[in-house]
This record gives sequence, C-alpha cells and structure tokens, in this order.
Amino acid sequence: MHTTKLSSKGQVIIPKPLRSAHHWEAGQELVVIDMGDGILLKPKTPFPESNISDVASCLKYKGKAKTLEDMDDAIKKGIEAKYK
Repeated sequence: MHTTKLSSKGQVIIPKPLRSAHHWEAGQELVVIDMGDGILLKPKTPFPESNISDVASCLKYKGKAKTLEDMDDAIKKGIEAKYK
C-alpha cells in the first residue's frame, strides 16, 4: 500500500509505482469520482462514454435479419479460410 499527503493547495502526488503501472505521464487528465468514503481517479478518455443505444442507430442494415445459425456458419467459414 502506498500513502501520500494532501498539500495546502489541495494537490496529491500519486506514487511513482502507481503512475508507472497505469502509464500515466505528466499532464495526464484524470476524472475524479466521489465514491462516498473516498475518491476514484480514472484516466479521462479521448471521447465521451457511450452505450449501445447511443451508437446502434448508426448501424444501418437493410435486408433480411441474419439468424444465429447464419452467423455461426459465417464464423466457421471465416475460420476455415484463415487456417487452410
């Protein structure tokens, strides 16, 4: 376990082993999440989080829906083609 102190300016130094383990360099933006009994620091992603309902509408497919059997067959054919 690593410990650190809060400075008079509200700054905290993240110990080097943790920065190295997470590949955090100087200037890394972090999201601070209040967990009630503490805080969670996560790297800021380069784009906003989304869920399937946000992005599924961009997947316009016109045609008959594929069955699970159709999908399994396509996967099988792809694997066979790759390893032959």
